[in-house]
Amino acid sequence: MKKAPEKLRFAAMAIDAVVFGIVDGELCALVSPVNRPPHYVNILGFLGGLVDAKETAEEACDRVLHEKGGLKQVYLEQLYTFSAVNRDKRNRVVSVAYLGLVRPDTAASYAHEGAMFMPVKKLKQLAYDHDDMLQMALKRLQGKLSYTTIAQFLLPRHFTLSELQGAYELILGKEFDKRNFRKKILALDVVKDTGTVQEGVKNRPAALYEFTSKKLQELELIG
Repeated sequence: MKKAPEKLRFAAMAIDAVVFGIVDGELCALVSPVNRPPHYVNILGFLGGLVDAKETAEEACDRVLHEKGGLKQVYLEQLYTFSAVNRDKRNRVVSVAYLGLVRPDTAASYAHEGAMFMPVKKLKQLAYDHDDMLQMALKRLQGKLSYTTIAQFLLPRHFTLSELQGAYELILGKEFDKRNFRKKILALDVVKDTGTVQEGVKNRPAALYEFTSKKLQELELIG
């Protein structure tokens, strides 16, 4: 039997949140400057923090997004545990990453202590291993968009079918035939007509729809 080491070194546990939102027709992610000289000087990264002794990772994520991001109503799901030994140049830190989504009104009007929603296509060379987190979060979002109603957390509660199609095209990076897309979406019975139409538009106002359930649902593959 091997003798136990006299001194044990444990890793600290942290959370990081990759929060997406759609702003002006672009998929954006919530970032803030990271200043931890000499390793990180004014480099963008996702909101994160250590998990306190008396809270779960989920509770820590809610707290960090509220304290550092001023956010309360965020769709969250656990993404992946990043545990590379040298992922943080300062200390041994294991991070539980989360995928988060907010509605357009939240993302478009967002302003909180240096944090900002930036277009995903402009995010490069992020702090720590956040580039890897971003790519994994994008793949998760793209994957779940094809078989769940996760799109609802990126849209207004009442939306047009064109807005719904636009979200799919933006995230999946491909175009859909308008008629076929609408036919398939309506056949899935996951959205319903609210009986109201757009207001304040120059052209003919389009009908507004809403998802039939506020909870995430699985559906037949789209795309």
